[in-house]
Amino acid sequence: MRLTTPVLHLPRVRINTERGLRVPMPDGTILLADRYAPAGADRPPTILVRTPYGRRGASAMINGLPFAYLGFQVLVQSVRGTFGSGGEFDPLGDEREDGLATVEWLKKQDWFGGTFATYGPSYLGYTAWAIAAEAGPELKAMAAQITASSFRDAAYVGGAFALESTLTWADLTARQERPLGMVQGGLLSKRRAMRAARSGRPLSELDMLTNGATMPFFQDLLANQDPNSPYWDKRDFTATVGQVDAAVTLLGGWYDVFLPWLLKDYLALRAAGRRPYLTIGPWWHADARHLVVSTRESLAWFRAHLLDDYRGLRANPVRVYVTGAGVWREFKDWPVPGARTERWHLEPGGGLGERGPLVSAPGTYRYDPADPTPSLGGPTLLGSSKPVDHRPLESRDDVLLFTSQVLRADLDVIGPVAADLYVRSSREHTDFVVRLCDVAPDGVSLNVCEGGLRLVPGSSQADGDGVRRVRVEMWPTGHRFQRGHRLRVHVASGAHPKVALNPGSGEPLGSAVTLLAAEQEIFHDPDRPSAILLPVVS
Repeated sequence: MRLTTPVLHLPRVRINTERGLRVPMPDGTILLADRYAPAGADRPPTILVRTPYGRRGASAMINGLPFAYLGFQVLVQSVRGTFGSGGEFDPLGDEREDGLATVEWLKKQDWFGGTFATYGPSYLGYTAWAIAAEAGPELKAMAAQITASSFRDAAYVGGAFALESTLTWADLTARQERPLGMVQGGLLSKRRAMRAARSGRPLSELDMLTNGATMPFFQDLLANQDPNSPYWDKRDFTATVGQVDAAVTLLGGWYDVFLPWLLKDYLALRAAGRRPYLTIGPWWHADARHLVVSTRESLAWFRAHLLDDYRGLRANPVRVYVTGAGVWREFKDWPVPGARTERWHLEPGGGLGERGPLVSAPGTYRYDPADPTPSLGGPTLLGSSKPVDHRPLESRDDVLLFTSQVLRADLDVIGPVAADLYVRSSREHTDFVVRLCDVAPDGVSLNVCEGGLRLVPGSSQADGDGVRRVRVEMWPTGHRFQRGHRLRVHVASGAHPKVALNPGSGEPLGSAVTLLAAEQEIFHDPDRPSAILLPVVS
């Protein structure tokens, strides 16, 4: 089955539009909003969208404008300091207070029908989470895509700074109101960020190299890596997810930067007794293919929970696309009920198998931050994250490879993936990166999922030989390794510039300049059986 992108056919409906509505905040700041409503409708439910990316033009699709043609009012507001709204844009910082003030204003409007929902991808979904637990009983539904209730962990993946995504987004938002717009401007921002990241300069100087000016948000991220920093007190809403009473549907992509944390939000809702819906497709963050899917699924969700019309909802709450097979599968929950976790052991000589390893010496490599192991693919914020052939990376001396025998039958791996490693390093400050690839009969090695972990003194206990057992959480996946293919695991200590290199010195994140090479050992013997943990579904 080949994946296709369906076309969204909108009815010919006349839309009444009010532009530049002035929404006052408690501190006197005025935020601007546009309202779209189907002509002749008597106060239909409202879809609230709060965005930093502009209310019109190319942003109309992600702003939910199609819902106005499908029977709903849509209120699109520019967040503080963007596209005509007053105040200064402090990314992530004002969305709870401003969002709740907007909701109170909304409830007082004579065109408000008494119920509303929130909608949006990425930052727009984050603004929805910021108010979801406190918006009141009028909030009946929420549809969020490629997003999470907190962006903190996505900024420090496994403890390592997500350099490419954070620098790119900081530059994009600093320039977004210039004529190039979001798409072209975003690609140029990524190009500038990648060039700066490869300059070898300290991280604290990269915003100036990228943008020609200091970018406060980027500097804030460098200064507040500690999850207990007060900076995150008003920017992290993970603790409130279980308090949300509105019906929630979530959509993510296997190659999206926020997928692990979108799934944590799903699990928090389930733990609180809620019944959210979940869709995961073969998409990355800037992949336009998920827009039509999210609009269609959100429409069914809004009709069900705002209009009591449940006919459009699917029978099973969880729907995932299985890459490598080209099929959609539905399940009753996530993780998939009945999935079994299989340990595929890293074996001496570069093997990968289900039998435990024999007595052997550890695998070794040298990680040199002056020549950091590069990233060829994997989740990134802008541009394509389509899987790519990793054979060029596999030829490097600082990447260990472990490859299975040829599969005699299809193997469906659907769920959370992790690596259980026994490691020893000559440095207390070091990283470990693990990647799972699908090797075709012709040798092409496509990345499936990956993850990383930054080790610092005290982060894990070493045994008497200095060996530490660590768990590397990887991106979840839904992938079929076809009969005749092989599984391959990479173990390395860098993925630059997707994540900032580890200098090995323990110097502060933003100002580190000393580069110290690390001698790395990966153990694979009966007492220290390193393995990748795969959720296998029949």
